[in-house]
Amino acid sequence: MSDLGTLDAAFHFIVGRFIETGRAPHYTDLAAQLGIPADQGRQLFHDLEATGYSFFLHPETDQIVSVAPFNNLPTQYRISIDGEHKWFAQCGFEALAVRWLFPGKTVRMDAPCLDCGQPMAIVMRDEQVLSVEPETIVGYSLTPIGVGGPGRAYR
Repeated sequence: MSDLGTLDAAFHFIVGRFIETGRAPHYTDLAAQLGIPADQGRQLFHDLEATGYSFFLHPETDQIVSVAPFNNLPTQYRISIDGEHKWFAQCGFEALAVRWLFPGKTVRMDAPCLDCGQPMAIVMRDEQVLSVEPETIVGYSLTPIGVGGPGRAYR
């Protein structure tokens, strides 16, 4: 496993790329940023996944699928920042955490209800919830939050 300073620098770069572009970087981007060989950049992805943090690679690949609170693959949890859409949240609960990464910005999460299909929206800025549609939104998790094992990033 890589040392903590290198893991921290890698994680910071990856989350920063999500914030900037809405997409995860490739391991060669990470390697170039850190000035290391590509194979070490690839290994850093696997080392970050092994930490137990909510960092997931697509099964049997070296591609980031999800780093909380973001998802690299489209999900039903669409995130817009000040009206610009290019982000997806990992899950409905993580969608609420996105606001911490965009201080002073208006963050909107749009998603269909997974029970009835009706549209839902939450608009936030910093620690304020500006609007909730419908007002009766509730959250539910069929499995305990943070459960590991196969499929953990895909529920």
